[in-house]
Amino acid sequence: MAPSIEAIVKEYPYDPEGVQRIAHRRIKNEIEITEPDPSWPESFQLLKDRIISALGSTAVSVEHVGSTSVPGLPAKPVIDIDLIVVDVLDEASYVPQLEAVGFHFLLREPAWHEHRFFCNYEPSANLHVFGPDSPETEKHKIFRNWLLKTPADRDIWRDNARIH
Repeated sequence: MAPSIEAIVKEYPYDPEGVQRIAHRRIKNEIEITEPDPSWPESFQLLKDRIISALGSTAVSVEHVGSTSVPGLPAKPVIDIDLIVVDVLDEASYVPQLEAVGFHFLLREPAWHEHRFFCNYEPSANLHVFGPDSPETEKHKIFRNWLLKTPADRDIWRDNARIH
């Protein structure tokens, strides 16, 4: 069932006590905004193919989200990916498979839509895993799609990213 509009727009406060750390990054990411890189869509496709190959039908959806998914936007050079799996609580159905193809399981956030978080080192990526009912993935797609179709807002976002 699709999440309600209320769930999509609801703000969920961050609770560090609710984060279950599995591991730490082996390579620390420098948070630096860079100019748009035309290779970002290609990097996403490579990662998506790897995910689908590893998970098969366990992967319900794999979406490129975040600033690197919008051509022409400056961004931190890290591909953000939302992965929806059949059952996010059934970690045995996806964690070993993702780890086998190079993703590093870093944390789970049960109180925030049962979020699971992985990273990939080359190409650099953040992989967010949610279940089918998560409003967060809808929020990410709405934001991405808005920037893709609204040049004035995309320009504001671009200019703001360059300031920070």
